[in-house]
Amino acid sequence: MNDALRAYGEGYDQLGRTFAASAGLHSTDATALIEILRAEEQGEPISPARLSDRIGLTSGATSTLLNRLEDAGHIRRSRENTDRRVVTLHSTPGIHATADAFFDPLDQQLAAVMDKYTPEAIQQLATLLEELHETMSNHGSSPE
Repeated sequence: MNDALRAYGEGYDQLGRTFAASAGLHSTDATALIEILRAEEQGEPISPARLSDRIGLTSGATSTLLNRLEDAGHIRRSRENTDRRVVTLHSTPGIHATADAFFDPLDQQLAAVMDKYTPEAIQQLATLLEELHETMSNHGSSPE
């Protein structure tokens, strides 16, 4: 099981690098864009501070990355919150098209694989993955 999880993680990382190369991006920029797109899909735009936490960069490095993505026309920053100090990050239609062209065929293939399993089996796997993630997160944040 550990080997299968490790292989899945490696495959996920490679997928991010392949997307980056196909979009002409540095892998860290692609990782940030994927996080921004995912947050938007969940209906909760991400802040620069939260992005920094998610991708493991300092606030300064994240700011530089965001400037680069904004200059390239891939993202925009918005202050739509009633508290104008709150900045959220949004993708642009151009990067959406690039991401959709890359990920939509994969989404269809993944859906075909998942269709082989019952909803109960999928839920069991989701629960297992959530518990494994929580365990790893707790291990990484616990004092040694």
